[in-house]
Amino acid sequence: IDALGGQMGLLADEAMIQFRLLNKSRGEAVRAPRAQEDKYLYSDIAKKCAENQENLTLFEGEVVDFIVNDKSIIGVVLKTGDSISAKCFVLTTGTFMEGKTFVGSDVKVEGRIGEKAAIGLGTSMRKLGFNMGRLKTGTPARILRSSIDYSACEIQKGDDKIIPFSFLNEGKEDDFSNKENCYITFTNHQTHKIIRDNISFSPLFSGLIVGKGPRYCPSIEDKVVRFPERERHQIFIEPEGLNSDTMYLNGLSSSLPKDVQEQFIRTIEPLKNCEISRFAYAVEYDYSSAQDLKPSLESKIYENLFIAGQTNGTSGYEEAAGQGLIAGINACMKLDSLEPLILKRDESYIGVLIDDLVTLGTNEPYRMFTSRAEYRLLLRHDTSDRRLTPYSIKIKLADEKRKEHFEKKCAEVKDILSILKSKRKITNDIYLDLSNKYQPYSIETAMDDDKYSGYLKRQETSIKQFKRMENMKIREDFDYRSVKGISAESLEKLEKIRPLTLRQASSISGIRQSDLALLSLYISNKIKT
Repeated sequence: IDALGGQMGLLADEAMIQFRLLNKSRGEAVRAPRAQEDKYLYSDIAKKCAENQENLTLFEGEVVDFIVNDKSIIGVVLKTGDSISAKCFVLTTGTFMEGKTFVGSDVKVEGRIGEKAAIGLGTSMRKLGFNMGRLKTGTPARILRSSIDYSACEIQKGDDKIIPFSFLNEGKEDDFSNKENCYITFTNHQTHKIIRDNISFSPLFSGLIVGKGPRYCPSIEDKVVRFPERERHQIFIEPEGLNSDTMYLNGLSSSLPKDVQEQFIRTIEPLKNCEISRFAYAVEYDYSSAQDLKPSLESKIYENLFIAGQTNGTSGYEEAAGQGLIAGINACMKLDSLEPLILKRDESYIGVLIDDLVTLGTNEPYRMFTSRAEYRLLLRHDTSDRRLTPYSIKIKLADEKRKEHFEKKCAEVKDILSILKSKRKITNDIYLDLSNKYQPYSIETAMDDDKYSGYLKRQETSIKQFKRMENMKIREDFDYRSVKGISAESLEKLEKIRPLTLRQASSISGIRQSDLALLSLYISNKIKT
């Protein structure tokens, strides 16, 4: 996101409470920078960023329907009855579209606790032929800082070495610091017994919630039921903000009734005398099938409409932000009659994410993992600027400051790699000499490149083998029924998804290799239709 010129990295650095690099004991390809954010400060500076953005007008209103002309979206209808016309639209409804919150049997029409849901839009989209479904997510209780027994917790400190999220802050590491600790505790058999004894009151198990929740961050009642052999589950106690009196119980999301939540939370040793400032709840909401989207995130059903974020079935903030950035870029590209920006799987995790969504779809909240990327060695977080900032410069999202920083770093990395390749062994003297001439972040990146050069060459060779398939485009109006001998299953899936390249077609679950071979002959005109 930052490498493409998005704001999220800069905002995250400014609102950082604590930084940790995950998976430090493993290889660079699976290491992940993580920051605990001051959510109130983050929200405030994000709002100011939008307000100060040139050529952007902010308008608040509730959209309930689209205005359609033939197969194009030309406007939206507000709840007030007013309408707004535009040449392109980006839909990002989060968890608010037809949203409902659940605390036991208490069900409210909300997108978050205390915030109104967007009612009417999901119904309108169904009438217009969008393939809609329901998903569920949840959030844990918040408790007062002063009511926690920290002596019964394991302290989780931030890393001594902080890696800023924005490349523009490289070289400014000393400007950032860990401002607070997080803490670790665990559930126990008593916690689990209370949950099991009251499981019938959970809307997840009573049938009130029909949407599927995230597999990789389930609620505590889901974990207790699915993993009965586990004696305890880890809980992270995290500050919500530097000036906030509440702490977040990460790993303890729930939709059980308030009295049950209070009982099981107080079985956890550091929380036995805790004061709950807000109870946990689940939220269920409408989402639209991403298989109805082009890789640009424009709708296949109606032109000029781009859809991004949790509306496409993803979880989390980063997944949503990555899609929002691409949808916004491509809406602007369309206005200027330019080709859309479509990132490839070997270029970025955003490319993997969007390709997975539009090709395979999802029936549960999708989360991005390094294991989803077949070329993850090429996708190290420290190389994303070299992979993506050239696009940012080309589409004029990168300002002069970013461009200058990028070009200087690339030149340094190239010089350092040349020096490393000329030496049989890297001695302390050579390393000290590099430190005197180049920035530390350039040295680290170059040394990682050098260390993994053999593996990188292998992955690049593998990618080249797929490039021919990647570049074989399929016309949007291609008649798959003209491919004689193709299986009925493959035909059905190809007609539904309508991939734009042969590689995208190869990613569709259940497509036979023999059908792909046939298809490649037809689209390359070796067999005339």
